[in-house]
Formats: sequence, structure tokens, C-alpha cells
Amino acid sequence: MSKLIRKLLLASAILVAGSTFAQAQKVSAYFSAPYQDAKSVKSKLAKSGLHVLATYHPAGKSHLNVILYTSNTLKKLAAKPKRGFAAVGRVLVNSKAKTVLATNPEYWLNAFLQKEYRSGGGAAVTKALKKVLGNLQPTKDALSSGSLAKYHFMIGMPYYDEMIELKSGKKLSVQNRVFTLSLANGSKVIGVRMPRSVESFISKIGEDKALVLPYLVLIEKGKAMILHPKYYLAISYPLLSMGQFMKISNTPDQIEAAIKKLIK
Repeated sequence: MSKLIRKLLLASAILVAGSTFAQAQKVSAYFSAPYQDAKSVKSKLAKSGLHVLATYHPAGKSHLNVILYTSNTLKKLAAKPKRGFAAVGRVLVNSKAKTVLATNPEYWLNAFLQKEYRSGGGAAVTKALKKVLGNLQPTKDALSSGSLAKYHFMIGMPYYDEMIELKSGKKLSVQNRVFTLSLANGSKVIGVRMPRSVESFISKIGEDKALVLPYLVLIEKGKAMILHPKYYLAISYPLLSMGQFMKISNTPDQIEAAIKKLIK
């Protein structure tokens, strides 16, 4: 075997090994951080260049404070067809449990940007979050980096792009708005408040992830769309077992029905 062939084979082996390693790397969906109250978090977010959109109390629970934010980086990355959901980051301050949880930008950008995702795209946002929240510790809620863009819970379950189109029209209005975020490509991301009876699913599978609410609606080219709830809930709770999923088996349909009523 010639030296050239051996070098080519070695290079190929290194590339394959590197690719396998990258696929196997786990990315956590969330960061935990030292406790501080919601007022402090909001104030620091604004000073760090992360724009606060709203504060939300899932299922009407006052101890659950979901602070929704965006940034120039997130808005720029999300201003593409069907990528608007990537524009919104979330921090949950639980005043009862004295905990703080934040979405990991890399996890959600990977999942929501799909083929447009580039590793490290959320680095600037993560750096800003560290200034706001202090020491960020990845949680165990993780998926491999290579599987995020093609994630689905199991065979027969929806993928990211299998969104539900709720309504189309030139003049769509959305009721129960928590916030409205306009993007450079003309699309809008809207957080909506659903009935408490629908949002109460968080008590069945974990209030610690209550920052999955409020649910988001994407208005794009005269169409109102949402991520399929079976996809969104599964990727938001990556440690969710089949038994836990069955506890909320009616929730995806309830979410769809509730939000349809809000689109006029």
C-alpha cells in the first residue's frame, strides 16, 4: 500500500470519527442558574442587550415567571421562512422553588433553524445570559447535536416542519396576545395565552419546564401556524417517557383547538 493511499485512508478515518463524535455530542435544552428574583432578571436582561418581550405566568400561577426575550442576533437568524420561532428565548424564575432555568440558545437554534443552523450561532446570546444569570449549568434534558434538526419523538410523530396551519387570510388577528415580535422578513411571532385548563398540563409532567409557555403563533405570508404540539412538547421535555406522554395524550389536540379559537 502506498504512502499516499495510507494517508488518504487515515484522513478518511479521522473525518468519520470526528463526524461520529459530533453526532454523539449531547446538547442540553436548558441551563440552571443561581436563584434571583424575576425583577432582577428582567432588569439585567435589558442592560445586557437582550430585549424583554413580556413576563408570563403559565396556567395563572403567580410563582411561575416566564420572562421572554429576543436579541438582534436571534431576530436576524429567525427572519427566514418557517424559522420565526427561533427568535424567542425564555427564562423561568420559580419564586416558590427558588430556581432559575433558561433555554439554551444552541439547542433551540439547532432545532428551529434546521438546515440553516450553524454551530456556535447562539454564542453571543449565551454570553449575554451568563452576564445576567451567572453560572450556567447544563441540565440533563439533552439530545445529541446531530439529531436535533431531524428530531421526532418516535415513528409516526411529527417533525419540526410539520406545522399546523390554523388559518389564512390577508388580515389575521390574534386574541389573548402576550407579546408580538415583528421580524425583518415580514413575519410575526406572537405569544398567546390559552385557558388555564389547557395550560395545566405543566403540573402533570413538570412545572420545572413551565417556560414552554406561552405557546407561539407564527404569522407568515398570510398564514397563521403553530409548531405541532406533539413535536413541541416532546422536544421541550427530552426526558419525557412514554408513560408521561400518555398522561397528556389529550393536550396536543386541546392546544390546537384553543389556539384556533384565538385566530380571527
